[in-house]
Amino acid sequence: MGWTDERVERLKKLWSEGLSASQIAAQLGGVSRNAVIGKVHRLCLPGRAKAGGAATARPAKRQAAAAAPRSQSFMPRTVTRTVTRAQGATMLKEEVETEVYYETEVQPASNVVVPISRRLTLTELTERTCKWPVGDPMKDDFHFCGNDSADGSPYCTYHARLAYQPSAERRRAGR
Repeated sequence: MGWTDERVERLKKLWSEGLSASQIAAQLGGVSRNAVIGKVHRLCLPGRAKAGGAATARPAKRQAAAAAPRSQSFMPRTVTRTVTRAQGATMLKEEVETEVYYETEVQPASNVVVPISRRLTLTELTERTCKWPVGDPMKDDFHFCGNDSADGSPYCTYHARLAYQPSAERRRAGR
């Protein structure tokens, strides 16, 4: 069914009354919710306030509570909050779980020796050179490490330690 002048006027009236696109589509018949949304957009009808929102100004954001001591694990803490959402003409309260992640400070080991890069280009790499990329590939100073790599490894000893974690460390981080 097409958009006649009569149907467009009815759409404008229902839209200004605050009906949802689904409700308007049901009342008009023969059109989908998305067709109503598209027509509203093409007609440049004014948007409406979100359902359940108040006309008052937003309250100032609360200051974050003092941070609890942070653990060294990377597992998130799950927090449950009650959220009020509008559903049609009634308000619903629903509990929503969110995950909170804490930043951890990484302190580099002081006894690590970083090898000096041989600064090879892609065409200069061989089976026995380290293929660890250094820098931004879009910049002129991009290069590869190029140091000697162990048999069967694409990286030198130093970069292999960065690229591969022992399975015990992966299990510990996953808990």
